[in-house]
Amino acid sequence: MKKTIVLAIFCMLSSFLHAQSYKKIHNKAILVDTHNDILEQCINKHFTFDKDLKGKAQTDLARFKQGGVDVQLFSVWCDGHEKQPYALANIEMDTLDNVVKRNPDKIVKAADSKALYKAVKQHKIVALFGVEGGHMIENDLNKLDTFFKRGVRYMTLTWNNSTTWATSAFEETHDSILKAKNQPKGLNDFGKQVVKKMNALGMLIDISHVGEQTFWDVIQTTTKPVIASHSSVYSICPVSRNLKDEQIKAVAKNGGVIQVNFYSGFLDSTFDKRSALFEAKHKAEKDSLKKINPEPYFFQEFLFAKYPDEVKNLRPPLSLLIEHIDYIVKLVGVDYVGLGSDFDGISSSPQELDDVTSYPLITKALLEKGYSKKDVTKILGGNFLRVLKANE
Repeated sequence: MKKTIVLAIFCMLSSFLHAQSYKKIHNKAILVDTHNDILEQCINKHFTFDKDLKGKAQTDLARFKQGGVDVQLFSVWCDGHEKQPYALANIEMDTLDNVVKRNPDKIVKAADSKALYKAVKQHKIVALFGVEGGHMIENDLNKLDTFFKRGVRYMTLTWNNSTTWATSAFEETHDSILKAKNQPKGLNDFGKQVVKKMNALGMLIDISHVGEQTFWDVIQTTTKPVIASHSSVYSICPVSRNLKDEQIKAVAKNGGVIQVNFYSGFLDSTFDKRSALFEAKHKAEKDSLKKINPEPYFFQEFLFAKYPDEVKNLRPPLSLLIEHIDYIVKLVGVDYVGLGSDFDGISSSPQELDDVTSYPLITKALLEKGYSKKDVTKILGGNFLRVLKANE
């Protein structure tokens, strides 16, 4: 009986110490997430993320702190149909700037790595921007200067829509769209000027969303390390938004970093098929929503929010996200992978990763997988910070 009690106490103590250990490592590391879409949610739903948004969004200022987030790159996004994308981009940036002004003791913007590290030491969240879609510069290189001065530290060259100077993964995959526009794949001369201008500014080139030809043109043009701000592994989940092995190797050779996306459809190769069955069950509602907005993310987000109990079983396990990270590490090494959640821009994430408070579970899972404290620190943010500094 005594042995049983002692064993139970030992197990409880071991469990407690393990929990304390991973939380200590997590809190000591600089956690960087390179893609969060809360600004677009704030615009569309009239939120402000320095208020409590539990049950409304995956993100708010207090929950950032709970999740141990030190540096957040906020996505500035609109789709290719927006008539004045540059103006909208600035409105989204105003949204963040207003939060920073109201909460200077909690969140700040940093112009460079030196200021970033100083703010982190002061236990403040560092906020930077990532413009998601080159269409937002409206074919004007001068607008890159304005973006950079406002705190934009990367630009995704395309979203799903191509620009006139770079083709997207979506349109390269559905090349009938490009043929109808008589547009060749990849970067044109102006696109290469954009890359060179970004190199000169110190703005990171983001190859998430770009087509394969655009990717290879970027690799041949850039003089600085690139990032994939929110992409996962094609070999595990073969969708056009993910990176193939040769692309992953090229990013590593370039000295860049791949920030793994949390979206279920980019992690789980069976997710789209299972989601299609779910959508077929709710076809009438889906058809009505498509009349409002034909983009799949729109009706999927609505239906997923309306039927959470059905959707729960669609979500892949957290271990699958770790598998994507592990795949990149085994292919090219631990120095070339990080986290780009896409929170508040995705309709489904892995089980347990419900919102921005969930990041410690990734640290726990990586440690249980056998990763060292040093390697976990690199994955959580160290690798991205290296690339950011290399671009300055």
